[in-house]
Amino acid sequence: MRFRRSLTALVLLLTGLSAHAQQVPRPAGEFAIKMPNGQITLLSQYAGKVVVLAFISTTCPHCQHTTQVLSALQSEYGSRGVQFLAAAFNPDAAALVPGFIAQFKPTFPVGSADRESVLEYEQASLVKPNFVPEVIFIDRGRVIREQHKGEDSAFFNDQEKNIRATLDTLLKEPVKSAKATHKARS
Repeated sequence: MRFRRSLTALVLLLTGLSAHAQQVPRPAGEFAIKMPNGQITLLSQYAGKVVVLAFISTTCPHCQHTTQVLSALQSEYGSRGVQFLAAAFNPDAAALVPGFIAQFKPTFPVGSADRESVLEYEQASLVKPNFVPEVIFIDRGRVIREQHKGEDSAFFNDQEKNIRATLDTLLKEPVKSAKATHKARS
């Protein structure tokens, strides 16, 4: 009897965790990033482009490195229809972003967002820790195609190569609407 209750509790826990699993592909909803100058940058401003959205912490060495990798790629891929964006969501991110920008000189917009908005957008579980950086790839039809969290060592150990491969694939595809892509994969 005790075993059965334990097994039932485990199944319920796993079911609850899977309810918070990130679904990919899925339509890319709106997301707002507050820039250091107080203006708001919306994800929808980049409709028709491939967007790489990074959720970072300004104090995380891995996030700092990822920002430098994305900066180098922005200069190469920007003219091909790719836009990189980053939103810091660590405590006091809004106050820390200007110093982060001054130090790392990203070649793409970097701002801040509140933690709740980030967790909701990335479909993160409140049960599991949130590892950064997180890199999300959004195709030209506004569909989230890939999503990689900081603990994804297979992706981040060779992140420049992996980012290039994903971008090259997405840039070769014809533009589809988010509705059509999501429906086709459901």
